[in-house]
Amino acid sequence: MKRILAFDFGASSGRAMLAKFDGKTFDMEEIHRFSNDPVSVNGVLYWDVLRLYHEIKQGILKAVQAGGFDCIGIDTWGVDFGLIDKDGNLLANPIHYRDAYTDGMMEEVYKKIPRNKLYAKTGIQILQLNTIFQLMAYSLKKNDTLKRADKLLLVPDLFNYFLTGEKKAEYTEASTTQLLDPKTKDWNYDLCKLLDIPTDILPPIVPSGSINGYLTNELCEELGCEKVPVISVASHDTASAIVATPNTGKDFIYISCGTWSLFGTECDNAIINEKTSRYNLTNEGGFGNKITLLKNIMGLWLIQQSRKYWVNIGDNVSYGDLEKAALQEKPFACFIDPDDASFVAPGNMPKRVQEYCKRTGQYVPQTKGEIMRCIYESLALKYRLTFDAIQDVTEKSYDAIHMIGGGTKDNFLCQLTANATNTTVYAGPIEATVTGNIAACLVALGEVDGLAQAREIVKATTTPIVYTSNRALDWEDAYQKFKAIIGE
Repeated sequence: MKRILAFDFGASSGRAMLAKFDGKTFDMEEIHRFSNDPVSVNGVLYWDVLRLYHEIKQGILKAVQAGGFDCIGIDTWGVDFGLIDKDGNLLANPIHYRDAYTDGMMEEVYKKIPRNKLYAKTGIQILQLNTIFQLMAYSLKKNDTLKRADKLLLVPDLFNYFLTGEKKAEYTEASTTQLLDPKTKDWNYDLCKLLDIPTDILPPIVPSGSINGYLTNELCEELGCEKVPVISVASHDTASAIVATPNTGKDFIYISCGTWSLFGTECDNAIINEKTSRYNLTNEGGFGNKITLLKNIMGLWLIQQSRKYWVNIGDNVSYGDLEKAALQEKPFACFIDPDDASFVAPGNMPKRVQEYCKRTGQYVPQTKGEIMRCIYESLALKYRLTFDAIQDVTEKSYDAIHMIGGGTKDNFLCQLTANATNTTVYAGPIEATVTGNIAACLVALGEVDGLAQAREIVKATTTPIVYTSNRALDWEDAYQKFKAIIGE
């Protein structure tokens, strides 16, 4: 029986899961959970990666106490990075992608390469948080730090380096930088030189599901563990979640639903043309050298930040309370674009929703239920917009949507998605990201024969909740109003 220690980092928390695989199915147990709290210092928002590395060590200790493990896999969010100097030391904590230091950097990049040409070279959705714009900010604001760097390591690669001493870039995570050539699936060195990004700081790219290295002797002595391999899984959390989509056919639609909603399909090759540029779709790397054609949508961030604001002012509402409040309100009273720039930063999200509605000449929601209803319906309609875009681009029709990840616990959102898209929704697995992480480890160890068999195992151990379209309301009319409000 193989034992996999999988670390899964989200935007607000992380956990260590210990999985046991008997050759046919696997089960997993959470052995360590911890918060992931960004820290603001002198007006800059950082990820506290040294604290998170401490939590990785605690997870390893607990896994040793639980009987040991055969390998480690780590997945995290994309785009953010740490810089390592020539002596192997971390120069500074990674800056959070929601920090304002990238304000104005898109325009700076466009001075050197127009937006349409940038998209044509990379096929990546243009987002201010992308690594390419972060590096432009470093070049203009922190150039001394950039000049001192020997290697740039994205967050999961940084953790792997701490564990093994190996400086490598895993393919799916590297694809989030907007610095990859989607055809060669290697760094786009010409683009880097055009933007004055030093190419020698970019580590070699390794395939998903390959051995990154082995735990250092120092760590093994400190933690009392064996010198096991650390796997470069599909270390971008979206790519890990997609591995765990319980669909064994060739064409399918998924929504990896959490703080972000990643809505897309899986392709053999990148699709970069006028349509994908107009829809601002992204061609990120997937496990097995696949391409994940998708749209990044703001997701449950809007609900999370709204609840956080209300809790901070003393109203201790639960997510369940907010869902119930939304259910009681009148449908289609007002809409927002979940991806509007005003919703990116942390803060008073209810006020921003109200301001958006006022700015666009709509009814301004007043109660918690009205604000939540606005967010829920707007998310579902944004899913519909993306669903239509992907069908247009691929020239295929899809009769179902697989919703995976923690957001599938939200029954109201799942049902609204089925209604808005007029499509059957299969919700589950909830633990998609860590499941995909474990599956990639099993492939790397030779226990599972590639992506297709991994999905067969996931499908055999998953019982999805099925939501069918229930159009008692006029969703088509609401969809047209929504598009008009957001300018589509």
